[in-house]
Amino acid sequence: MLSAMSSQFAVAVVGGDRPGIAAALAAALHKAGANIEDSRMSILGGRFAVMMLVSLPDGADLEALRGDLAKVRDSLGLDAAVIDPVEGEGAGARPDPTHVLTVYGADHPGIVHAVCAALAERQVNIDDLATRLIGSEDAPVYTLICELTLPAGLSPSDLTADLTRVGEQQGVEVVLRELDQDIL
Repeated sequence: MLSAMSSQFAVAVVGGDRPGIAAALAAALHKAGANIEDSRMSILGGRFAVMMLVSLPDGADLEALRGDLAKVRDSLGLDAAVIDPVEGEGAGARPDPTHVLTVYGADHPGIVHAVCAALAERQVNIDDLATRLIGSEDAPVYTLICELTLPAGLSPSDLTADLTRVGEQQGVEVVLRELDQDIL
């Protein structure tokens, strides 16, 4: 366990997908004494994307870690591997999501913007968002799933009404439901 005096950093890595990327990143972070507190790793269109929040103990050699991440980037032919300090509140600062939103319909530009704009207007926090095209190349179907934290005082039925209007405008099905915390 790292001391309360540890510092938090954001790590971002992108590159062509191949086996061993996560292992090489974890090895470089472990060598520096880093603790991976929060992370997402996913394949997006054949590219492996990583976002991490890590903590380093006081006295850790940040420049050596940057060098090790550069070696990982170069040895695996990745596009980028960066680490930057996180200012302010870190991983423990976020509340648990309260709702799940699913969007499903014919693919076209503007779906994410319309949904996210409606959520921002109501001050809803997006805790996690994933999109994917499914179906055939001739008839692609767009899916969007996100976990949300509704602000105090916002009724789920009011948000559902807003999102139903967005769904009608975008020609997609929109469903908001309460998140079962036991499945997280």
